Amino acid sequence: MSARKSERIMNLTICLLMARRFVEREQIRELVEGYHGLSDQAFERTFERDKDDLRAMGVPVETGSNSPLFPDEVGYRILRRDFELPEIDFTPAETAALGVASSVWDDARLGGEATKALAKLRASGLDPDADRVATFAPTVGAREPAFETLWQATLGARPVAFTYRGLDRVVEPWRLVNRKGAWYFIGLDRTRGEGRSFKVSRIENAPALKQGEVAPPDPAIVAAHVASLGARRDTVATIAVREGAAPDLVRFAEPVGSDDDDPGPASAPPGFTTWRLHVATDPADAAGDLAWHGADVIVLDPPELAAAVRAHLEAVAAWR
Repeated sequence: MSARKSERIMNLTICLLMARRFVEREQIRELVEGYHGLSDQAFERTFERDKDDLRAMGVPVETGSNSPLFPDEVGYRILRRDFELPEIDFTPAETAALGVASSVWDDARLGGEATKALAKLRASGLDPDADRVATFAPTVGAREPAFETLWQATLGARPVAFTYRGLDRVVEPWRLVNRKGAWYFIGLDRTRGEGRSFKVSRIENAPALKQGEVAPPDPAIVAAHVASLGARRDTVATIAVREGAAPDLVRFAEPVGSDDDDPGPASAPPGFTTWRLHVATDPADAAGDLAWHGADVIVLDPPELAAAVRAHLEAVAAWR
């Protein structure tokens, strides 16, 4: 939403909220600065869009007449009792949980949104202490360059175009899901006419938001796609990780000790520790995640995954 439109909608909200009676269209046109200078047709279109936007945001714009003798003279208002939120009381545990939730996002963009939410809580007299429970807080990163545009598309219910596995796609967004440190974008692929999930790190170009409407998805279909993401990680890989490196992999892995019944196909080099990790069945999908860590991660097994990681690193080196 542009700054000009935001200011106009804010002024319209204040105008309707402060009025004791229904405000007629011509009065709104005179009182709200953003409507000054518009032609009759432009004003009607703009006002209707703004009114719909307010209602979509949950603002209760009421329609009615000030005179029972002239019911056709329609006006608008926002009743304060319907607009204001009731007082909300949080228990200390709930307040602490809100603080933890704000610390989940370590990406700058999402961290800013969480900071705004905390500021609102503190302004209302609450003081969520994220530091007190930081030891238990998860961390969800969003380092993929494509993430922000996909995030905007999902929030704004707008189609988005990008290239994936060599094909140009236009996708209607359903969900952004994080599974074991990897982000997946789920939506209706208009190119194929079916719902699909896309690994965000494998998107090959900068996504572009498109104009147009997005039909609400069937919740059952979305849930099925989300559930399928967990089923894809059914291959066990044995990897060697440099000590202190790749915490996002190690947190989901199991250590392989010297007294393990099946220590693995090869020993880790000095300075490395051996781990078992569930990865995607398709070596091409798993290779990108592992190759991102460079020389800090060595695939010991299975051989086809080790070959896929080497091929991925060689392709990156050749491109550079």
